[in-house]
Amino acid sequence: MADMTAFVDACLSTMTDSTVAAEKHQRVRPRVGKLIKALADKTNIVITSHLHPDPDALGSCQAIQYLLKNLLPDANITVRLRGQIGGGINHGFTKISRLDYEVWEPGTNLDEFDAVVLIDTQPGFANSPLAHDVVPTAIIDHHRGRGRRTKGPFVDVRIDVGATASILFSYFMEAKVAISPELASTLLYAIESDLSGIAGQQGGLDTIAISSLTLLADTKRLYQMRYVDLPPAYYASFGETVKAATVHGDLIISHLDEVKFAEMPGVMADFLLRCRDVNWTLVTALHEGRFVFSLRTKSTHKSAGEVARRIAQDLGDGGGHLTKAGGALIASHGTDEEIEALRLRFGKRLMRCLKVPVGRGSKLA
Repeated sequence: MADMTAFVDACLSTMTDSTVAAEKHQRVRPRVGKLIKALADKTNIVITSHLHPDPDALGSCQAIQYLLKNLLPDANITVRLRGQIGGGINHGFTKISRLDYEVWEPGTNLDEFDAVVLIDTQPGFANSPLAHDVVPTAIIDHHRGRGRRTKGPFVDVRIDVGATASILFSYFMEAKVAISPELASTLLYAIESDLSGIAGQQGGLDTIAISSLTLLADTKRLYQMRYVDLPPAYYASFGETVKAATVHGDLIISHLDEVKFAEMPGVMADFLLRCRDVNWTLVTALHEGRFVFSLRTKSTHKSAGEVARRIAQDLGDGGGHLTKAGGALIASHGTDEEIEALRLRFGKRLMRCLKVPVGRGSKLA
């Protein structure tokens, strides 16, 4: 009994230390007060994120909605998302977290709202759902910008943070709004998903958030999020990825055909990066008429985001973090010949950028 009491005391001490650390972090540069000031006179607020949102984006949207409902009780606050969510990991996560959102249908606009909160992306990014003339009231993100400073009434972009959900956790600490076990599970899994795999990059705020949320989270719900049921198409993609993979020095490239779920290239790129003696992976695929790609690396000498941006130049758009990146290329006609030529050109660009001998490579399996 004494040992159990000591263990509980140690857990409580760890949580207290983490909370204090988060509060100290916020006192250096407080954010929530500025966010609420920017939204104070708004009555109809919409929260949105990048196209085909992942768990970090989805969990962050849910967290900011919960927080704003607490701090702005008279405002109507809606989450509206564009792109595919259903089918795979993202669908399972959304169902278990019980995210309350509306589908943003093609052709509709945001004229009914007097404020836009943009999460986990920025205006001008290829994956932003906003028209170029829409200036969000608030932008909260952890991705590196496009060379110019992001502008708006409220901008919180922290490229040293591994997940946007960690930024949202810090807002709760600063505002002293309690995080329920259910929301703690959502935030923790959202952070885990962006830090997952060899390519995950954990910052100081992520560490604080993870240690605090681990003690707060509903463990049953967290387990369900980590082990959602997956459709057979997921496993077929693993087989296709390995079969199509070619090895070029410390680089693996795999070109997939049409995939059912937008998340698949990223999942497959993470999977391939676990291969011994491999430092870079590229997975491309077709999804709903788009040519998409995911790039991963273990290297700290080159930024995956910068490499993705460079090799996608004049072919489409790419970007991301130090170790994780992605984007989409333009396929004007979508013919088999055009797609194959695009794959070859894109792959050769990556090989040259990484100073890997250009060639067919050897089969992984």
